[in-house]
Amino acid sequence: MLKVGDKAPEFSLPSDSGSNVGLKDFRGKRVVLFFFPRANTPG
Repeated sequence: MLKVGDKAPEFSLPSDSGSNVGLKDFRGKRVVLFFFPRANTPG
């Protein structure tokens, strides 16, 4: 379980354009992540 102040683990996800984007691509920059369910799915 992560705690406040812990570094985020490395991960990658598909972007809205279909290419893979990893957290490491933004090293040294501030990042805000928004997670939301796909259309017509519970959540």
